[in-house]
Amino acid sequence: MAEPPCIEIRDLRLAYGPKEVLRGISLDVLPNEIFGVIGPAQSGKTSLLRCLNRTIDFVPTARVQGTIRVDGDEVRRTKDVFALRRKIGMVAPLPVGLPLSIYDNVAFAPRCAGLTRKADLEAMVEQCLRQAALWEEVKDRLDSLGTRLSGGQQQRLTIARALSHQPEILCLDEFSIAIDPVTTMRIEEVLKELRAHMTIILVTNLTQQARRLADRTLFLWNGEIVELDRTDVIFSEQPANRKTYEYVNGIFG
Repeated sequence: MAEPPCIEIRDLRLAYGPKEVLRGISLDVLPNEIFGVIGPAQSGKTSLLRCLNRTIDFVPTARVQGTIRVDGDEVRRTKDVFALRRKIGMVAPLPVGLPLSIYDNVAFAPRCAGLTRKADLEAMVEQCLRQAALWEEVKDRLDSLGTRLSGGQQQRLTIARALSHQPEILCLDEFSIAIDPVTTMRIEEVLKELRAHMTIILVTNLTQQARRLADRTLFLWNGEIVELDRTDVIFSEQPANRKTYEYVNGIFG
């Protein structure tokens, strides 16, 4: 028997003031899959992520309608938004390191959650840095500022920091936009390993990145679902929608 979805979205609508950016979308995300989201700029990809962990709440003009359930719980009705955001980790397009040491960047969230024993913190920091493929590069300078790392290292530090929440779902929004191809490939290998432990939602403008990583891919355009299917179908010669074929083959977008 198939596992139930970990995320269920039904008739989700989002508007910023009078501008509607998500137009009644419905989809499921399955446990332990890499779920790719592709589409042109301004198609609603980032807005979709922000609805999941309710960072959309920080936008005064945002109006959300519809249903989002995570593990069966209605996101918009949850009383503990902080627990929700610990469950759903988020990695932004540009690395934003805290003005702290490498160690404290990763230890910050566990400390806030009540983890204070030194040995436990050290184990957590090492585990997260290893998961982010950064440990071997920084293990001898954990006291140095995280903001002094290279761009690619800072992005991996951002991933380590997101993992320190021990999320069940990890959302990545254009994580490779400001890093080199070699670092991008290293992070992609990390994501393949993390899939065994969590669900990953990958928003990317790089269609070939979705093709390499995603189990299923959603093509979002102008706030509407054009197509959602297995990634091999989306990138085949005959996806269900002609517009999908034209987008993934660079005919438009």
